[in-house]
Amino acid sequence: MTLDARIGAILQQNGQCQFTVWGPELTSVDLELEATPAAVPMEPIDGGYWSATVSGVTAGTHYRYRLNQADSFPDPASFYQPEGVHGPSAVVDHSAYGWGDAAWSNIPWPDYVIYELHIGTFTPEGTFAAAIARLPDLKALGITAIEILPVAQFPGDRNWGYDGVFPFAAQSSYGGPEGLKSLVDACHQQGLAVMLDVVYNHFGPEGNYTGQYGPYTTEKYRTPWGSAINFDDAWCDRVRQYCIENALYWLREFHIDGLRLDAIHAIYDLSAEHILAEMAAAIAALSDQLGKPLYLTAESDLNDTRIIRPVEQGGFALQAQWCDDFHHALHTVITGERYGYYQDFGTCTNLATSLRDRFIYSGKFSPFRRRRHGNSATALPSHQFIVCAQNHDQIGNAKGSDRLSKLVPFEALKLTAAVLLTSPYIPLLFMGEEYGEVAPFQYFISHGDPDLVKAVYEGRKREFRAAHGFGEPAPAHEVATFEMSKLNWHLRQEGQHQTLLRFYQHLLELRRQLKLGTPSYSRDIAITSDDDQQVIVYQRAMANGLLLCLMNLSPAPNTIDIPHPDQPWVLKFDSAAVEWSGPGSALPEKITAAQSLELSPLSFTLYGVT
Repeated sequence: MTLDARIGAILQQNGQCQFTVWGPELTSVDLELEATPAAVPMEPIDGGYWSATVSGVTAGTHYRYRLNQADSFPDPASFYQPEGVHGPSAVVDHSAYGWGDAAWSNIPWPDYVIYELHIGTFTPEGTFAAAIARLPDLKALGITAIEILPVAQFPGDRNWGYDGVFPFAAQSSYGGPEGLKSLVDACHQQGLAVMLDVVYNHFGPEGNYTGQYGPYTTEKYRTPWGSAINFDDAWCDRVRQYCIENALYWLREFHIDGLRLDAIHAIYDLSAEHILAEMAAAIAALSDQLGKPLYLTAESDLNDTRIIRPVEQGGFALQAQWCDDFHHALHTVITGERYGYYQDFGTCTNLATSLRDRFIYSGKFSPFRRRRHGNSATALPSHQFIVCAQNHDQIGNAKGSDRLSKLVPFEALKLTAAVLLTSPYIPLLFMGEEYGEVAPFQYFISHGDPDLVKAVYEGRKREFRAAHGFGEPAPAHEVATFEMSKLNWHLRQEGQHQTLLRFYQHLLELRRQLKLGTPSYSRDIAITSDDDQQVIVYQRAMANGLLLCLMNLSPAPNTIDIPHPDQPWVLKFDSAAVEWSGPGSALPEKITAAQSLELSPLSFTLYGVT
């Protein structure tokens, strides 16, 4: 069996349906179809697979597999779980949807401005369909791509998505596969790309029946969330194929433009060819077949450039990776927080280093880890790094799950946005950030087992104490925890929230006009910082001239000296301006000679040469 012979329930053009499932050590597998009294025996085929081709099966037909003449379970490659993780699987006709995005061919990666959203809390309704109505708002903001938190079927109707147990099944409470296709279609018709967060490091703790079929996981390694997925232990070949086919499935059947791989530092593989390299090669082949770029990105706390280096340099050839050092450096300077892993950061020099060199920890000693960490990324272009000022993890796993809007004053929110959106990297915004949403983003679940609910709570409490020095997370199973995490869209039109929204919109337009997403290298930035004054000054070489960025991260005014410029500096942006509800400033519109400038507290200023 090859990647072309797909697992799951595949409807054929001749009116038949082929069911294929992997179970290498099973002695028998029988297909149980809805409203069909007799089970259909499945035949073993190469690679440990079982298969049966049946006539008279239509889309929506429910089915299970009976294993070894005993218990029956849903399909681990189910395309739809209409009754949840414990219910039967349902046949889906992926050819039935009428796509309207024929003109869409994705956008160049350097043009991505990513908006991370959680379907359940993005709108009051919490569905794929409801999200469509908000796409014009994101387009008007200047977003070019949405990134959807995981939608693989999870237990219950509310979850972050990282407890998914059916990787091929779009969450039923969100609107199932048809709902997701409609959302992607609508995005493409409005010029928005779509990325999907996928999880290949573990399965969720409830409704995971893969162990009934075969060794999808291994005890050889442990992740923070349980057993690791089996990428290099006995029978791993078909598990690898399962995950690669899943990645291709979202890109092929749902027209997704790119994937974000969750926590790849918890993907363990000592094979000669790493699973990520094999997956990237398969996606590159599909990209060639479809005639459009497809992007594979990863969340990683390894600070390891092997993830994104080309194959010729021993890399896995992923498009980009998250750069947590940028977030941590910016967050600690802005908030003053130093608990947990934040103790490794907290100076303007840290932030300046990340702005120029991507990683702060590129082989030097980390006090938090008590070892050396990372390797150098200075030889790689800026667009291979995704940065943020806030995201679901950094908010949801923080004390009180508070956003920056609850932690810092308005001027600091603007400063943070300006640092992020003028950086040379691919920016990622977390939903609601653009108008200073005040609702927390709590961790929430709807597991059905009370003992599991208790175990999750106790586990998070231990994790918080170990990592941050505090415990008592919010009760994740309570509906109120979920409800209070929903966005308050009305705030976008009110007071400083409206001003901040215009501020983000203006910055994103400026980013587009000045082509700030143009790939650059560390050598293109000359940067200085002063930890006592809390200021950063840097020049960035661009194709159309230099840019001068001035940051005052202090709550007090600061004076800096500007040397005689080779060409006049022209003011492009000042966060302290009255139009942004700032205190106002007396910065000159043009700098033609050496002079001293007084920077307003918590301000960001941008000059260009034209």
